[in-house]
Amino acid sequence: MTLILEQEYVDEMIAHAREDAPNECCGIIAGVDGRAKKLYRAINAEASPYRYSVEPRDLLRIHRDADNNDWDFLAIYHSHTHTEAYPSPTDVRLAAWPDAYYILVSLMDDEPVVRAFRIEDGAVTEEPIESPAS
Repeated sequence: MTLILEQEYVDEMIAHAREDAPNECCGIIAGVDGRAKKLYRAINAEASPYRYSVEPRDLLRIHRDADNNDWDFLAIYHSHTHTEAYPSPTDVRLAAWPDAYYILVSLMDDEPVVRAFRIEDGAVTEEPIESPAS
């Protein structure tokens, strides 16, 4: 299944990353059949420039809303403020949603970079992010 994201979602993740810098931001994108329906900004419980975890009450709020709409968790996103948009060893170790995409937003350079990955059993595979067909 291909991840289909409107530009507004990419722009929102970049804005979130910039607003939370120097700490990492995090959030979840929910939807159906690989197509995003809602982006949920979340609180980074770690409040750290090096790590993230979705604050448990926030995760519960997001999970309930997604369930009420019959949406799946399509992607979990977070930012890297000083490194490339590639899963760190910690990101790989803590990846607990094998069916979700992991989207990274890098603020390392002047122009943010957004990339998507699958992480399953420690293996990282980059996946394309596609814009919806008009």
